[in-house]
Amino acid sequence: MAVELTSLADVLALRFDDIIDVRAPAEFADDHLPGALSLPVLDDAERARVGTLYKQVSPFDARKLGAALVAKNAAAHLMGPLANRPGSWQPLVYCWRGGQRSGSFATILSQIGWRVQTVQGGYKSWRSLVVAALQDQPFPCPVVVLDGNTGTAKTALLAQLAAQGVQVLDLEALAGHRGSLFGAIGPQPSQRRFEGQLALAMARLDPKRPVVIEAESSRIGRLNLPRGLWRAMTAAPRITLDAPLDERARYLAEAYADIAADAGRLTAVLGWLRPSHPGEVIAEWEALAEARQFTALARGLMQRHYDPRYAKHRARSAPPVAEIHAPRLDAEALPDLARRIAQAVPGL
Repeated sequence: MAVELTSLADVLALRFDDIIDVRAPAEFADDHLPGALSLPVLDDAERARVGTLYKQVSPFDARKLGAALVAKNAAAHLMGPLANRPGSWQPLVYCWRGGQRSGSFATILSQIGWRVQTVQGGYKSWRSLVVAALQDQPFPCPVVVLDGNTGTAKTALLAQLAAQGVQVLDLEALAGHRGSLFGAIGPQPSQRRFEGQLALAMARLDPKRPVVIEAESSRIGRLNLPRGLWRAMTAAPRITLDAPLDERARYLAEAYADIAADAGRLTAVLGWLRPSHPGEVIAEWEALAEARQFTALARGLMQRHYDPRYAKHRARSAPPVAEIHAPRLDAEALPDLARRIAQAVPGL
């Protein structure tokens, strides 16, 4: 039996003991259904080998080789990751189009006695739902953008707002990046994986309530925001945070302690700014980094690089619906600051 996915709500409502992705590891790494377990029936090299045989020799020879490899890999999964599954186990299996790979594996599992189902249309049915949600449908609820210069603790304040019951969407968490040259926090997901996670996060939003989103550019690290979301953000009312430069510098030095601790990485990122600033300015920043004067470095970067760019961008935007001054950005001050932001959210 095949499960038809007609909406992202269907995906959120899936109730199986395991969702099994039988595609090759590279396909799984690019994107997969939420919570899926990777049990490839053909690895990357085997998939390429079967495909080459199909094109250069014959479909019959390719299917025969593919069947042998699927049987071998299925046996390894049954003796390994699936060895302790009980008789009542109910898996959902899918491949790229819902064809031979998932069908073959599902047949083996069903012959054992497990109540297995497949996904009609495979991964492509999931991907079509994601594309429709991000490109064809309007954003599901009113958007309010939380704006402010670098170092105004916007990401931390999103978490505070969520803790206080405000609906938020943390794009930087989904993208695995803090949205600046210094913002890498590990490997980012693929564009498709990011879009899938974003589409599900949007599906979970209450359309009757506003959602607060941190101001971003159209790219977060190497990932692009979908056009529909970007249009909603650029048209949304903005709440602007303002904080003293010294307080922002202190906060930024603490928030980016990971990059400050990596001298080589910090020097490399400062080098990326050379096309935008005179050599003596870059040298000054490098000297501050070498002396481990990170608060002073953060202050200089904001004064000469980030703040002027934010000012140019805001000059092209409509006035904010609220401007909130934050004299302090320490952990003790953030809950009250979040309450003030919540009070300013239109429609809340």
